[in-house]
Amino acid sequence: MTLPPRMLRAWRATAYTLANGAVVRIGRRSPDADRALERLGARCGAIVTAWNPLGRRRPEGWNRRAGARLAAAARRIAAMPAEGRLGAWVEEGLLLAGDPRRAIGLARRFRQGGIVVLGRGRPARLLLLPPCGRVSPPPPARE
Repeated sequence: MTLPPRMLRAWRATAYTLANGAVVRIGRRSPDADRALERLGARCGAIVTAWNPLGRRRPEGWNRRAGARLAAAARRIAAMPAEGRLGAWVEEGLLLAGDPRRAIGLARRFRQGGIVVLGRGRPARLLLLPPCGRVSPPPPARE
């Protein structure tokens, strides 16, 4: 996916906070995020949201309903609440435990441009999704 440089900078500058208080930043390791994955019983996972599809701001009520649909769609996956914040821009989401391909499928279903992939002991990575067609996900972290 090709993003305008300012949007790519925004994704990389966003602080992603997990329910356990871990702060995740693209390109950085987070021992607290590692603990969150361990708590979920996984070596890897991904942060996904249903808010503001295609990077277009939606009303809060619309976003909350989309978030509830995401939670329902992910109900069989070990998960933890997450939030992305950059200034006044806030998006609630989930850290989904396990193979990031499940998060990719949900992100595409909710028209998201990417996900944040986490692996214990590894820096967080931004995985941009193409606007249509299939995506080749990164290989899963060794379980």
